[in-house]
Parts: sequence; C-alpha cells; structure tokens
Amino acid sequence: MAERKHVVIVGAGFGGIKLAKDLADKDVDVTIIDRHNFHLFQPLLYQLSTAVLSCDEIAYPIRNFFRNNSNVEFFMAKVTGVDQQRKVVLTNHGEMPYDYLVLAAGATTNFFGMTEVEKHSFGMKTVQEALHIRNHVLHMFERANKIQDDPETRKRMLTFVSVGGGPTGIEECGALMELVELQKKEFHNLDFSEVTVMLLEGTDRVLPMMPENMQQETVRVLRKKGVDVRLGAQVVDYDGRTLKLKDGTEIQTETVIWSAGVKAVPFIANCGSEVDRAGRIIVEATCLVPGSDCVFAIGDCANYTHGTERPLPTIAPVAYQEADVVAENILKLVGGASREQLGVLHYKDLGTMATIGRGDAVMSWKGHTASGFFAWSAWLFVHLIRLAGPYTNFTVAVKWFWNWIAGIRLGRVITNITLDPAK
Repeated sequence: MAERKHVVIVGAGFGGIKLAKDLADKDVDVTIIDRHNFHLFQPLLYQLSTAVLSCDEIAYPIRNFFRNNSNVEFFMAKVTGVDQQRKVVLTNHGEMPYDYLVLAAGATTNFFGMTEVEKHSFGMKTVQEALHIRNHVLHMFERANKIQDDPETRKRMLTFVSVGGGPTGIEECGALMELVELQKKEFHNLDFSEVTVMLLEGTDRVLPMMPENMQQETVRVLRKKGVDVRLGAQVVDYDGRTLKLKDGTEIQTETVIWSAGVKAVPFIANCGSEVDRAGRIIVEATCLVPGSDCVFAIGDCANYTHGTERPLPTIAPVAYQEADVVAENILKLVGGASREQLGVLHYKDLGTMATIGRGDAVMSWKGHTASGFFAWSAWLFVHLIRLAGPYTNFTVAVKWFWNWIAGIRLGRVITNITLDPAK
C-alpha cells in the first residue's frame, strides 16, 4: 500500500484553516504549523482593542476545529524558512518534511521603512497588539484624569490618532469615538473637550475599494461622530510624543495606531521564491509557486495577478477561494494529474463593507451600494456567520446587542498591571 502524501500548511489564518477543512478526511495527512495555537478572526481585532469583545470571542483553538479529523495534526512552532530542494519547512523546533507545501502565513504591519514610527506606534494584526492598544488607551484616560496642572501633557494623552483610511482605520476610529462617549459618563472631573480622535490618510480618499459616494459617506459619518478626518496627511516621523507630517504639521499625541499598510511576514523571503515589494510570493494561476510542482501560496502572503489589474486584495474571501482551488489541485496531483490539468482561480468578488460605528456602515456589492443601519446589519450578519462556532456566535451576538442598546463595554479592564507591589 502506497504511503499517504503529507501536506504541510504554514499558517492558521482564514486560508490555512479553510484548506485544512477541505482536506480533512481525504486520503492525505495534513499538518498545520503556526506559532499560536489559535485561529484569529482578524477583522474584529478593532473590537478587542476598544473593549467591545474579549480574546476568546475572536480567537479559536486550532485543534478544536479538527477534533474529529484524525488526518489533521497541528504543530506549534515559528517557521523561519523553507528548503525547497530538500522539501522541508524550517522552524524553531526542528524541520518538518512535506510532499506538498502551502504557504498561508498571512501578513504583518507595513511601516514602509520608518523605524521610529514602527518603534513608537501600535500595529493591530495580533491579539497581543490589540490588547496593548486597549490597555494603553484606558491608561491614558486614567492618567490624564489626575493631571490638573499640565494641560499640554493632558491634551497629548487624550489625542488618539489612527493612521490609514482602510477598513481597519475607519472601524477603529468609529469604535474609539464610541468608547470616548461611554467614558464621559464615568470620568466626572475630566474635560472631554480636550479629547481628540483623529484619522490620517495619506491619499485624498478613504476606503479606496469603495465607490466614491460611499467614501464621501464614510467621511461624513466619521466627522458627524466627532472624528477629525484629515486626507492627504502623510506621516514621516513619530518619536512617541510628536507625530510629524510631510507638510510640516506636528501633532502632539502619545497614541498612534498604524493601519496604513501590510506586508508578508518576514520568513516568506526565505522560502526560495520570487517576492514582490511587499514581500508576497508571486504565484501562478493555479496558486503554485513558479518553478515548483508541490509548493503553493495563498492569502495575504501571495501575489495573485492573473486576469486582474492589480494583485487580489488581502481579504478573507480571496484566501477562502484560493484555498478551495489549492485543495482541489493537491488532490489532483496526488491522483497523478499533471500541472496542465490543474485548476485555476476565477475570483468572485463578494463585495466590500466596513462599519463606522454602532448603527452605521457602508457596503458595495456588484455595483450596488448601501449605508446606515441596513449596511450595518448586513455587516453584523456576515461577520457573525464567519465566527468559529456556536458558543462564539451566541456570546458575540449578545454583546453586540447590548452594545447597540446601551453602549455597554464590560471589557474595559486594564490587564497589563505589574505584579510588583512596589510599582
């Protein structure tokens, strides 16, 4: 009896988990490698950072997905590279051999070479980063509440800047503004006229994937909520206190949340394949890596440009559809098919949506647009059905309901307090 082929999937994001599900109970052995033991629902990180949801509602144990699939295994390790000649994945806990390899490692924050900005600002691609933002923002209110004789320091603490006019930046600003409104009821001695939530976008528009009317509606709603939206504002430096823009403007702030761009995780450059300027592997129409008949790349770490004007966006629907194609192609190769017989991706655009806050969102789908409560309800439904399981669906739905009704955010707990009683 022939030995079963071993499929190694690097990354447990949307694409990696979808691919493993497609191959579960098939005639192959599957190993998922990830540095974390959970799958993260990244689109809701901003709700963790603003105390709407908690960690266990957007993170789901990987092994629990496959408790009934004996052919799927998980290996917790940090991948450092790939040796395609020897067909092994290199990790900090040893090597993992493969017959077929799928790189689905996702992306990380792109600071475009600005080391000081990277050093002093907050990314939001991981649970740890979102929690850091939540703790920091809550700390700023607590500290500013006690500073009575230094208005400049207090104002700097109460100025919150989000850089990047994509969905993450828009959603973060809307949620922050609502958190500010909630804090007003509890900080009785704080002058909230000193609080500023600011959105900076380097181009002349937000949400570039949206029609112009939805872009304008987004800016209108944000400004109505009190967000200071500045377009054409390009960041050039930040030292932790002073944020500098290209036009010479300086903004005094201790909080800069960076969502202005993404790039592939660094180890992708060590996989022996050609990458683009964002570090993403350039793939063929079959999602195979050029020159290989057993290495694929999908999701945020793949540059797929076949039949498209520019690379497909780094969003979950792209990863899902690529995972389906790769699963079919791996099973074809296991069955003896040639490269010429492999399927190619025909991407179906499922539309774009972004929430601007409680009861407000924008969406675009097949030439149709919507905004306001209807778009927000659609956003809630789409994100709810994509969550990991019934428990998560129920608890998130309840929290969203109470947040909509009363603005309740019980996650306003500062968790990074030192254990040293002297501090």
